Formats: sequence, structure tokens, C-alpha cells
Amino acid sequence: MQRLVAGKRANPADDLLSGLVHDADPPLTDAQLVDVALVLLGAGHETTANMLSLGAFALLEHPDQLAALRNDSTLIDNAVEELLRYLTIVQLGVSRVTTEPVTLGGVDLPACATVVIATPEANRDPQHWPDPDRLDVHRPRTSHLAFGHGIHQCLGQQLARIEMRIGLRELITRLPGLRMAVPAEQVPLRNEMLIFGVHSLPVTWS
Repeated sequence: MQRLVAGKRANPADDLLSGLVHDADPPLTDAQLVDVALVLLGAGHETTANMLSLGAFALLEHPDQLAALRNDSTLIDNAVEELLRYLTIVQLGVSRVTTEPVTLGGVDLPACATVVIATPEANRDPQHWPDPDRLDVHRPRTSHLAFGHGIHQCLGQQLARIEMRIGLRELITRLPGLRMAVPAEQVPLRNEMLIFGVHSLPVTWS
């Protein structure tokens, strides 16, 4: 990444990193640019790549939902939001610090306590969604926490949604016979990492 920053400083192009190198006010140091670029790579690539592969896996494991998408392309927006809610690939959500004593979910918290949200649990809250453990691409869009909440929501969430819509639509359209090449239990999951996903997804098609 340091080499990339140096290259953009010497030969700028029409890209985000070149803009950060040459147009930031006040100017960013090379160390700051490397940090920003690494965050962009991790947040903008790892999350979307894993969401696409894990979303495809989920649809292949729920053939009725996959069939519904194939039969009605207008469901793609609903499907993206439902997959974001159902899968919640970022396991640890936003953290907050209490500014005063507060009771949350029947638990008394003192001031200056750190609260970390378990996003997968929040996105399957039965008080908010009926039958929350069921994947349903017909489910009306609701306010899930896949991208955080409030002023700390993910800046790239709209880009991620577009990438998922395009990626899933093309996958379903171009490969109508798409199916798993191995049993689901043989798919290696990234369940030991901060961003949940699959290490690989063996598929075949006809």
C-alpha cells in the first residue's frame, strides 16, 4: 500500500486514492493515506465479496427463495435487504459508551460502561421480525443493523447494495442451472474471523 500511495503521488490518475493524495485539505501524510486505503480495502472489498458469496450460498440452500427471485426480478431489492439482515456478516456491531446510568433490556448499566451490540442477534429479534430465522425474499424491507445505525452508519452502504443487486441478478440470470457442487456441510466457513463468509463456494451449473 505504501508503494501504491507513492505511485499515486508521482503519477495521479482518476481514482479515489489519487484524489486523497492530491486533493485532501489539509494534506494527508503517507502514513495516513496508507491507513485510509487499508480501511477502504477492508471495508469496501472484504465485506461485499463475502456478502455476495455467502448470499449465493444462502439462496442455493433455500431453493424456494432462489426460484422466487428467478421468477420475479423485481424482488431483488427485497432479497438484498433480507440477505443483509439474515446473514449479518459483521459479527460485532457498533460499540457505545454510556454517558450516564441507564437501564437497557432490563440490565442496569453505570456511566462510562461500554456496550457492544451483537448484530446477528439484533437482526433476528423476534420482537421486530416475525419468524426472524427464516430467509424470506418477500419480506418487506425493514430497518436492520447490517450497516450500523445513526451517524455511524457505513458510508459505503449504497454502493454495497448496488454491487449486491448487480452481482446476484447477473448470477441468477447468466447461470440458471447454478447449484452446489458439494454438500453444504463441506463448504468451509469463515466463522473464525471478524467478517463472516466462506473461504470458497464450490458450485456447478448446466
